[in-house]
Formats: sequence, structure tokens, C-alpha cells
Amino acid sequence: MKIAVISASKTNLEAIRQVLSGEGALARAVLLIHGGMEHLGPVADQERPDLFILDALCHGPEDLAAVEQSTSRHPSMAFIILCESQSPELLLQAMHIGVRDVLASPVSPPALLAAVERLERKTAAVAAPLHKGRVLAFIPCKGGSGATFLAANLGYMLAAEQDKKVALLDLNLQFGDASLFVSDHVPPNTLADVASNITRLDASFLASSMVEVLPNFGVLAAPEDPERAAEVKPQHIEVLLNLARAHYDYVILDIGRTLDATSVKALDHTDQIFLVLQETLPFIRDAKRLLHALHGLGYGREKIHLLINRYEKGGDIRLEDVERTLEIKVSHTIPNSFEAVSKSVNQGVPIVQVARHDPVTRALREMMDELVAGGESPKGSWLSHLLHNA
Repeated sequence: MKIAVISASKTNLEAIRQVLSGEGALARAVLLIHGGMEHLGPVADQERPDLFILDALCHGPEDLAAVEQSTSRHPSMAFIILCESQSPELLLQAMHIGVRDVLASPVSPPALLAAVERLERKTAAVAAPLHKGRVLAFIPCKGGSGATFLAANLGYMLAAEQDKKVALLDLNLQFGDASLFVSDHVPPNTLADVASNITRLDASFLASSMVEVLPNFGVLAAPEDPERAAEVKPQHIEVLLNLARAHYDYVILDIGRTLDATSVKALDHTDQIFLVLQETLPFIRDAKRLLHALHGLGYGREKIHLLINRYEKGGDIRLEDVERTLEIKVSHTIPNSFEAVSKSVNQGVPIVQVARHDPVTRALREMMDELVAGGESPKGSWLSHLLHNA
């Protein structure tokens, strides 16, 4: 931070210099000016400091008018004023023109250091790039596809094996049950509860509303009563996702088959959309319809990925047939492993806990590793080649 100090007192200048050269000094460039308010305009225009400290110079409205001129020309410039007397009128006018702090002069070193450090923290927070987690949506092409199982287990593995902070949001508002796949705990709140309290939503409230599966993995459950689904509006989803992606590395959405205003608002925030299907004609037919709808909503091919669940080699319908019919490459295949998956679902625990080396677990781990390692390939598909693992 670049700091300019103007004071008519050399003694005060030296005292302020000693304060600023202490803790955090390496991050500060300090310019000391001995003189009066006549230096304010030229130093502000030429040196452009981040912070001005004016010592015993603002005695009345005319002095604050000069400060206001500088704050108008340089809105990002901060001011701390040190005054021998602090009348209510002076404090009020200083606040109106944007002065950050008004302290007594001669200044108390701890008070000045605290004021400078507050400003440094605020400046660092503004300058730091905002965290922006990735939003992944899983949509079943037909009931029974296994989309919720894949979404929940991928989220768990990202948290448990990659130490990522993950939120799974159950947006299947009518009949969502995502939390049951990874936990037997009763949800403290549901998405409908969050929506009805959207004005008080912050990171703490969101975390406390979720089922905590791991310290870094939570599930926000769908409403228990399908009638409460109507309480969740698109504007609630907008606020929720903006907050979630600012505090989580991955936000995974389990979206039902219904494309309405709420689910479309959620899809607008996604980085990737995964359509989950099986190699049967009914699934392929519905996948074609869903792809057509998604393209009509403006989601490009680079955003949409096909996941074939319960894949078995040598079936009547080959991967090539699926790709030719849907005119899109299959991103990944999840092998058929009925016994391990059933055990995981019936016990309500992630598959990695009951069958760590099962083919389904390995396939999910490959998805997770490639997702974390590089995201999309240069050609725009999430995975660079077809994986035919059994």
C-alpha cells in the first residue's frame, strides 16, 4: 500500500513514520510531506497514494472542502484525518465526504496502526480475485437413470479424496432424495426453508441448513413436502448459487427431468451439464428430446456431456449407435455393478466406503481425477477420449 502523510509538525511526522515502519512495513511505501493543505492536490494527482494521512490540518469547512475535491477526483483514495479537537460537526462532515477515520492528534500509535490495518485488509479483500467454484448439473434422461447416485457419490469423492469443498444441492423439488444416498441424517433445513429465508442467507446459514456428510461436503435437501416446491423461485436460485460458488470449490446440482423457470435458472449458472442415460431405446429417445430442449435454450454442445450408466460391452446397442443417433460423443461410461451399487444405496453410504475397488468406484474416480486435473480439453469436450472401461 502507498501511503502519503502530510503534517506541519516534523515531530508528528517522525512519530507517524515509526508507526508505519513497524508491523507490515514491507507492504507499505510511505511518503512524508512537511507542510500544509497546499500539498494535498498536487500529491494526490501526481503520486496517487492509496491512503492519505492528514495530521492537524483540517480545522474547518474550508479544509474539508479541499479533501472533498480530492475524494471526488480519486474515489478509490482513502483518507485518515488526525485532529486536535473532534467536534460533532467536523466528524459528521468528514463522514459525508468519505473520510475513513478521524483520530486524535497527536495520534496514539495503536489507534493509527489499527486504522491502517483495517484499510489494508479491506483493500486486500477488494483486490483479491473472487473465489468462483465450478457448478456441475446432473440431469436424468429418464427416471431410474442413476443421476442422483452419480452426483452424490462424485461429490463425496471430490471432498474425501481431493479435499475439495463441495455442496450438493437437490433441485429435484418434487421428489428429491439426494441426501439419502450418502447420509442417514435428517436434514436440518431444506431448499424451501432456505428460499423462505433468502434475505438472511449467508455462508453460515447455508452451511447450517445442509446435511453435513463430511466437514467439507454438505447436502441441501429438497423439500420434504412436494407442495413446498412452489416456494422456491428462480430469484432464490440466483442468490443461492451466487453465494454457493463463492464459498465452495464444486457446487453439484441434482436436477430432475422437469425443465421449468427454476431449473433453467440453475442451468444458466452451470459450467457443465451431464445427461445421464442407459443404453436402451427409451433412454435414447428421451435423451434426444432433452438435448433438443437444451440446445433450444441456448446451451452449447461444449457445455453438455453424455454419461452412460450401467454400461455393458457387447449389448444390442453400441456406443457408436448412441453417438450417431444423438449426434454427440459419450463423455464417460459407468459400468454395471448391481450388487455394489445396491449395497451402497440400501445402506445410504457412498460406494467408495462399501466397495472401494469396484468398477463403478474406479470409473467415478477417473471422472473425479480428470475433472480436477484439467477440466475441458483443448477440443472443448470434458474428456479427451472415450473410455470403455468395464
